Amino acid sequence: MSPNLPMHIPVLFDEVMQALQPGPGRRFLDATLGGAGHTTGLLEAGAWVLSTDADTRAIDSAQAGLAAFGERSVVRQAWLDETPALVRQLGWAPLDGVLADLGLSSNQLDTTERGFAFMREGPLDMRFDQTSARAGQTAAELIDGLDIEGMTMILREYGEVQNARRVAEAILAARPIRTTAQLRDVVAGVARAARKTRVHPATLVFQALRIAVNDELRRLSDALPQLIDVLRPGGRLAIITFQSLEDRIVKNVFRTEALSVRRVEGFGANQPEREARVRLVTKEPVGPTEAEVAGNPRARSAKLRVVERLVAGG
Repeated sequence: MSPNLPMHIPVLFDEVMQALQPGPGRRFLDATLGGAGHTTGLLEAGAWVLSTDADTRAIDSAQAGLAAFGERSVVRQAWLDETPALVRQLGWAPLDGVLADLGLSSNQLDTTERGFAFMREGPLDMRFDQTSARAGQTAAELIDGLDIEGMTMILREYGEVQNARRVAEAILAARPIRTTAQLRDVVAGVARAARKTRVHPATLVFQALRIAVNDELRRLSDALPQLIDVLRPGGRLAIITFQSLEDRIVKNVFRTEALSVRRVEGFGANQPEREARVRLVTKEPVGPTEAEVAGNPRARSAKLRVVERLVAGG
């Protein structure tokens, strides 16, 4: 990795570069700028990169360092599902490659006022976009407005939390909850009896609320087919996930887009025929090496899936 990259370590860096094959004149979208590690790697290979992030703080932090690449680097604030329209608006389509790293950045986890990390005392926020005019409700505000059915659904569907209703009842009974430590302690008090794992019981609760606050799974599902649309034939889409819900969505969309549909006499008469739009570059997800996990424990659960566009369109 180049010494000009940021101090933080981007996950699966070598695997992403190998998959996307950046080079002079090639155009890419990094739809999750974060700490700019992947973006910088693409730029250092001579590529042009449109970098986006929902987090305005990430954009502000990265702007100065990326300015050194001149017109080859363009940075904009956008949610994942908004990036395909932005690509077209800026005249960047078709692209040679797209990357989305769906993990939280080190800056988000380590900044207490963001409210993502339960091991640090901070306001219960969890919004990726805290500062723009479109910033939505915080996790604390979300909890304030939920009934027992809504809270249970979020914990069960977005966190796969065991005894979701019992945990939901405890959270609602403890309202108002304003800090990460308050929520952590409430969850720990009711979740101790769950099966023993190395994962703190608050981990999945925080995941569930963060997904709900930022509408992450809906945005991911909507974005994936559109990101394929803005690729040129031979262009590649690479997605890094860190939890099973996201990975399942990516796997299912990729497999669907890689299938050709043929009409069979007597079956599915109303089913439209279509050609496969992509081929699976990674039939199984690529994970980090032992050496990467040793140097960056947060990479442990990372999974990379890659597809290649087969036909023009979009």
